[in-house]
Amino acid sequence: MLIDLGGEPFMTLISLLLLAAALCAGLIAGAFFAFSSFVMGALGRLPARDGIAAMQSINIVVINPLFLGVFMGTALLAVVLMILAWFDGVAAGMGYLLGASAFYLVGTFGVTMIGNVPLNNALAAAGPESQEGAAIWAGYLKRWVLWNHVRTVAATLASAGFILALCEIA
Repeated sequence: MLIDLGGEPFMTLISLLLLAAALCAGLIAGAFFAFSSFVMGALGRLPARDGIAAMQSINIVVINPLFLGVFMGTALLAVVLMILAWFDGVAAGMGYLLGASAFYLVGTFGVTMIGNVPLNNALAAAGPESQEGAAIWAGYLKRWVLWNHVRTVAATLASAGFILALCEIA
């Protein structure tokens, strides 16, 4: 059974959360798009030892409160929005909201955890100067970029879905 949590002020809360989710998913999509469209291409043009060292450095620096706050905060917003919409019985925009949340949680957050992070961990253990490192790097570039394309598209679709959900309930 759905619970009415208070009408119009509650819808304002959902609207604000949808706006935040749309903006944050868009920021993540933009960051991933940059890697897909030119950062990884530039790193791939470097000698393997330099590309490995640069990516290892990026993978360390990306673990910061600002990026992780937006990346993980968007996942949290998606879950909170689904729960709030369910309990309030929000019908308008529910399909967009659920779709956007699924794209973000599965296609962005999930793909990062099962695709990109394991590859990053393997690269972290590689010696940039070693032949093993060069072999890992060649495979890493192809697989990491493929997963990154998936999460770029998913984050973009999530942002669009949150925007469409906001338009439906506004």
